[in-house]
Amino acid sequence: MALELARKVSGRLSTVQAIVERAVAGMGYEPVDVEQAQQGLLRVYIDAPAGITIDDCEKVSRQLSHLLTVENVDYARLEVSSPGLDRPLKKPADFERFAGERATIRLRLPFQGRRNFEGLITVEPEGRFGLELVEPEPATRGTAGRRGGKAGGKGGRKSNAKSSGKVPADVADQGGNVAEQVAPEAREETAPLPARKLVFSLDEIERARLVPDYRF
Repeated sequence: MALELARKVSGRLSTVQAIVERAVAGMGYEPVDVEQAQQGLLRVYIDAPAGITIDDCEKVSRQLSHLLTVENVDYARLEVSSPGLDRPLKKPADFERFAGERATIRLRLPFQGRRNFEGLITVEPEGRFGLELVEPEPATRGTAGRRGGKAGGKGGRKSNAKSSGKVPADVADQGGNVAEQVAPEAREETAPLPARKLVFSLDEIERARLVPDYRF
């Protein structure tokens, strides 16, 4: 029952997102993200090369309010705004546009006992992307069980990583050479990789955001 409900919610959001993205793009803005929050709140984030003003938000809000009524979309309140300094990164074009900028990502599966990484965005071959890590990988040794438990509770994440049969992302050194992928349990008796770059595909990450730069 819960799974069926989750699928319905996901499908409804996808439909609303498609409607919103077409309308926003047709008005000359970039549709960044669409969120359905509690109490019927629908949040829409838009962007433009010259930035977003209050007038832009009001213009898009009026158009979407009319369109969503025509499309019979059920919502209580609409909120349109710019994505802010920590804008989400979701599409390949986002990573390409902000290459060289600092970002944080969260992997779907843990790598070397962690899921959250921060670094400078790079564009890699074959439609992949990377992070030049801001800090080195933690030089910790221990059993795969301890790493798995630390990342996601008692064995939950460990079992997922093992069942997938692969590490969720590649790691490369500063020379750009991708390090050999080794299952967590096989790395138990090896020294930590001298990793400085995390290479990934978009389906391997749960979320990604720019790191705000408050220097003016």
